[in-house]
Amino acid sequence: MGYVFDPDVLHQVANDAIAQNQPIEQLITTVVAELSKRYPRHISSTPAWVFNNAGGAMGAMLILHASLSEYIIVFGTALGTEGHSGRFFTDDYFIILEGEQWAFSAGQFKRQVYRPGDMHHLPRGTAKQYRMPDECWALEYARGPIITMLPFGLADTFTSTLDFRALARTLWIFTKSAVRELLQGKI
Repeated sequence: MGYVFDPDVLHQVANDAIAQNQPIEQLITTVVAELSKRYPRHISSTPAWVFNNAGGAMGAMLILHASLSEYIIVFGTALGTEGHSGRFFTDDYFIILEGEQWAFSAGQFKRQVYRPGDMHHLPRGTAKQYRMPDECWALEYARGPIITMLPFGLADTFTSTLDFRALARTLWIFTKSAVRELLQGKI
C-alpha cells in the first residue's frame, strides 16, 4: 500500500517550525501551512478543532487529513491529561510541538520523556500508558487501517462523556476527508 505522507518529512516540518520559537498558536499555523505546501490537496483547507476523549485521556484535535489508511491531526491540551494509548493495527507517530509527553510500557520501571522535536513512535500492536503532565501539543500521524482505530477513539463518548456533538463533528470531518481522498484515488 502506498502512503501519501512520510513520517520523516512530518518530523522535519515540525522541527523547522519549532526552531522559529513561536507561540504555540503560530507554530501550529506554520506547521499546517508547510504541510499544505508539501502535500497539496491532502491537507484540509478548513481544519476544525474538536474535543476527543479516548482511552481515558481528553484533549482537542485539529483534523488536517483523514483517509482509510492515514490521518494527521494536531492533538493536545492546555491542562494536561493521561490515559491508555490504545493497541492498534496501525503505526502511530507523535511529534511533540510544545510541552512534554511521558510514556511507559508494562514491565518498564522508568518513564520515557518526549519533548519538543521528539517523535514518539508507537509501533502497530503495542500499547502504552501516556501522560501529558501539563500543556502539551503534538503533530500526530497514523498509518494503517484507520477504520480499526475508530472504536477506541469514539468509545468514551458512549461510556463516559455522552458528548454526541463532538462525536458527530468527528465522524462528519473524517467522512468528508476520507471521501475527498477516495475521489483522488487514495485509500
